[in-house]
Amino acid sequence: MINKRKINPYPIHNTDSSSVLLSDHRDSLAIFKDKPFWIWDQQEHNVQFLKTNGQCCFNHIIGKPIKNDKEYDIFPFQKLIFDSIENNQNIWILKSRGIGITTFMIRYLAWKILSTSELDNKSIFIISGTREQHANYIKQKLQELFIKKFPFLQLESKYTELWLKKTWIKVFPTKNVKDVRGYFEASYIWVDESDYLEESIQQELIHAIGPYEEKSNCKIILSSTPFLPNGLMQIIENDSNSKYKKLKLDYTYGLGTIYDKEEIERKKLDVEFKREYECQYGYGLGNVFLPYEIENCCGLYSLPQVNENCSISMGIDPGFGSSNFGITILQLEDNVLKVLYAKEYARPSYEQMISLIGQLRYQFKPNKIYVDGAKPDFIKSLKIQFRENIDYESVIERANTEKIDYEYRMFVIPISFNLYGKELLGRFQHVVSKTWFSVSNEEHKELVTQMRTAKYQDNGNLDKSESGNISTYDVFDSTRLALKMFEMGERR
Repeated sequence: MINKRKINPYPIHNTDSSSVLLSDHRDSLAIFKDKPFWIWDQQEHNVQFLKTNGQCCFNHIIGKPIKNDKEYDIFPFQKLIFDSIENNQNIWILKSRGIGITTFMIRYLAWKILSTSELDNKSIFIISGTREQHANYIKQKLQELFIKKFPFLQLESKYTELWLKKTWIKVFPTKNVKDVRGYFEASYIWVDESDYLEESIQQELIHAIGPYEEKSNCKIILSSTPFLPNGLMQIIENDSNSKYKKLKLDYTYGLGTIYDKEEIERKKLDVEFKREYECQYGYGLGNVFLPYEIENCCGLYSLPQVNENCSISMGIDPGFGSSNFGITILQLEDNVLKVLYAKEYARPSYEQMISLIGQLRYQFKPNKIYVDGAKPDFIKSLKIQFRENIDYESVIERANTEKIDYEYRMFVIPISFNLYGKELLGRFQHVVSKTWFSVSNEEHKELVTQMRTAKYQDNGNLDKSESGNISTYDVFDSTRLALKMFEMGERR
């Protein structure tokens, strides 16, 4: 019987004495052995700096980080990052743009390799950028750490790969994330800007990196500026049972150190500021509403009570498969459309939704219920529930013949987005811009986040082609349907 030994498919650094790194510069990197990454106590650091002639820690030996031609210390807030990585296996970092996570991570990994033998003959995987050019950029940044203080050091490298001491570092572009599966083990996997991965790639990523935790006790680090709501980072953030250590670093952590205060004040005028600097998902990505318009509507009223003397409408965007099921209830009170109810339901049963809508009708007593006309079976089920003629096509035909709006002859009203979608999107934009719309950011988060990211197409319809993790704007569409009952013209 022949013994078949499984061969490791990734290369291990050649430790032969003929290696350029080990022969010509045998002791170049020995200076890093047992050195701390940084000495966080400033007084002690000053003492050690003088005592060792500047060879007190990794970052003084390698040279401190430089940004915009200015040299920076390792800042106190970065100890939060350091401690999180040192003490946890899974780390989630939501961060402000330009706060220095990429620079920090490159330095941290280099220090981890050089200060001990812990990563000898081990591997580190980095996932960054959609194309190999960007993946190679990360590898180059790691190499460039040594140019200033170690100009004659030659590191073995090739495109997107680098050997540092005895550790192999491989950078994968996001489009090749499935290739991560092809290796036996890794000690670290760092995913840079993980919230910007396409939804399908995010799912592939989780499947690809998960086994490494068990196979090699691998540390998983996800870091990103926030992008769309309901993406990878927000899903982990909202998961109370998540195994990730969570660290949210908005601009205030770097204010007066990595960020100039005056520059931040100027940045606050940008529509993306809340997303890129305050770690809030979705801000500045849409063009249907201006950010301040949404904020005005969110702060207009507290959550309203049902007022049976007011006009109330319900909008329903049915979804039972790939999309969610959206329901919105609006009340016109004090000349403002107030959101009483706005929720999405993921993969509900048909019977569950029929029952829920019956309960909501009893609770809110809407004058009309508007349903996406693309779901005739569901419309007929509702009409049976509310004892209405299920042959609504003939009711519409007769009303058109008599030149009467068919809405007057129905309680459950089918609405075609092909016919009315553009008009209802324009109406939604209009009432929000005039502050005639009130929504609770706390109670109706799904609707508010979809409002922040909603985009017009060139033809004036809602653009769902790049909705990503927002799915199909289901509660947004149910709100558009609920608006059908209200004609909001100019008022004094």
